Amino acid sequence: MVRPKTGIRAAAAGFAALLLTACGGSTAESDPYQWLEEVSGPRVDAWVSAENAKTLGVLEQDPRYADNFAQAKALANASDRLPVPEFHDGMIGNFWQDAEHQRGVWRETTVADYESPQPAWRTVLDLDALARDEGKNWVWKGMRCDPVSHSRCLVQLSDGGEDAVTVREFDLGTGKFVDGGFVLDRGKQNVSWEDADTLLVSREWQPGEKTTSGYAYVVKRLRRGQSPDQAVEVARGAATDALATAAVSLDNGDGRRLNLVVRRPSFYESQVGLISGTRVALPSKSVLQGMVGNRVLVALQQDWDTGGKSFKSGSLISLDADELTAHPDRLTATLVYEPGPQETLNEVMTTHGHVVATSLYDVKGRATVYTPQPDGGWTSTPVPLPDNATISGIDADSHGEAAYLSVTSMLTPSTIWSLDANSGRVSQLKTAPARFDSSRLAVEQLMATSPDGTKVPYFIVHPAALPYDGSTPTILYAYGGFASSVTPSYNGLLGKSWLEHGGAYVIANIRGGGEYGPAWHDAALKTHRQRAFDDFAAVAQDLVARKITSPRRLGIQGGSNGGLLMGVELTQHPELFNAVDIQVPLLDMLRYERIAAGASWVGEYGSVSNPDERAFLASISPYAQVKKGVKYPEPLVWTTTKDDRVGPQHARKFAARLAEYGDPYLFYEATQGGHGAGANNDEKAHTSALEYTYFMRRLMG
Repeated sequence: MVRPKTGIRAAAAGFAALLLTACGGSTAESDPYQWLEEVSGPRVDAWVSAENAKTLGVLEQDPRYADNFAQAKALANASDRLPVPEFHDGMIGNFWQDAEHQRGVWRETTVADYESPQPAWRTVLDLDALARDEGKNWVWKGMRCDPVSHSRCLVQLSDGGEDAVTVREFDLGTGKFVDGGFVLDRGKQNVSWEDADTLLVSREWQPGEKTTSGYAYVVKRLRRGQSPDQAVEVARGAATDALATAAVSLDNGDGRRLNLVVRRPSFYESQVGLISGTRVALPSKSVLQGMVGNRVLVALQQDWDTGGKSFKSGSLISLDADELTAHPDRLTATLVYEPGPQETLNEVMTTHGHVVATSLYDVKGRATVYTPQPDGGWTSTPVPLPDNATISGIDADSHGEAAYLSVTSMLTPSTIWSLDANSGRVSQLKTAPARFDSSRLAVEQLMATSPDGTKVPYFIVHPAALPYDGSTPTILYAYGGFASSVTPSYNGLLGKSWLEHGGAYVIANIRGGGEYGPAWHDAALKTHRQRAFDDFAAVAQDLVARKITSPRRLGIQGGSNGGLLMGVELTQHPELFNAVDIQVPLLDMLRYERIAAGASWVGEYGSVSNPDERAFLASISPYAQVKKGVKYPEPLVWTTTKDDRVGPQHARKFAARLAEYGDPYLFYEATQGGHGAGANNDEKAHTSALEYTYFMRRLMG
């Protein structure tokens, strides 16, 4: 984050103020709460502590809080939760947290044992023991194993849940960190194996050598035994890039690897190149998805003409790896998948010889196996899975043909299905237990109409005997950004803490998301973002018009970009809602580029350096648009100190502005958790209990 420097002479201070104003920022004089942008310090810490005490004094003292917290903890730590599998060299790995393992353990078993009713896990790495020994609040951020032995893995650990990680080489066989192995100190970094003894690393090699949004743009080759200062540069982006420049290694599971470098000048643009530095002539809006045999898979987010063929935005295509490396400037592509008008590609997994892709049709899940043919084409085989459900890919074995998929819906507990991509056989493997009584509940998909005539779908779960008199307490959730699709899923805590109490819950598939492909997202980019806000308000108004609920009984919820949505709805439609749950939000849109990783999202929101975009941002920024004398519903605004992505600054400043205007609000800041609700299950349960207690107070009386 860039802030005005302190302790400078008056003339220099005046020039800095002029520069900030010209760039669209604000000075300390015009923004009295800019001091809350300091992540930590005596004054800030005292303010946060006092605000937390007020909020916890209200919510934790509510008679419903104790039950909400107990339920949240019990469900988060339940021993019969589904263990999510990851393939690792013929074994199944799983990261697991429970009451005895707050920070978690990485554990392994065989495929056959995992598929048995009660797997016998072997603990490989105990994060609680490691954190205790090292005096750190380690949070698991995943690992990546080398392409040769598959047993040497780069473990990524975060202190408190932040995006910045420490990377250490770990031996799965011995269960120990490798003496003299690779170690990369804390930072926002990207690491890929080039071979068993070589890494391709992008990180802040020298102080300040990062983009304006805090990401690395220099890639170096680091060989075993070298210190980081001996690494040799292989690629470089620019400090003005929105995101990182990083190496990407594609592996077909048969020993063939393709090492590429991807530069991200903006959030939705990428430049792919060979390690040699030669640019690959892929369209800027495309994403590498994996490799099957000799075929490189690419998802397109724009129309593309190449080799005499035209491909539609939203398609999945394949390229010959040998041709790509020999003639990166002349690419011949083959179609794998093309979406219909109500479809979008969701996820891509690769087995040794097949592609397993999930997609959405009218926001309902599908899965398909794609098989390469000798003539260069592909055939498709639908996977027979339950209809009207959310279908997600879990993992696939790049050395075999097995894949795991998840199937869920609002009233159906999650199930894990095993797929043999070669034969097409699929079977239900594991089912999570029911967490609440769903016998008196119903689910519908309904449509609202936005002011410009666009039909906006939404899912609602509600009592089957809905009175249609506006009396049902209802929570409306949406995200609406970054092409992220929000689909229905089973939530045991929602069921126990809300649905069993007679409440309803709604998921709105507003524009800005990816539910209907790239065009659905692009419709709400930058100065067109009001469409997403209008879509959300239209769903709220539709719920009231149908007499499902009423403004007195309607609450809304959203996080991150969805937190911005909540702030906008609070300021634009305070009459529509009686509760607003604003989670880890962006709220000061005139300074978001200067806070945490905000500069990376200019492709989504626009920039204050552009006059038209600045004017729009000023018109919707909740921090700028909250007004004196307006009756707002009391919001719950919460964040975490360790959030180094969006940052806690937005939530703090918004709460301070509400306090200045005498408006009611509740503010809470967890000390740990990164861009989320907590660093472990108990911390997440605490935050969830605060939220449900808040909604009960506001909507259930």
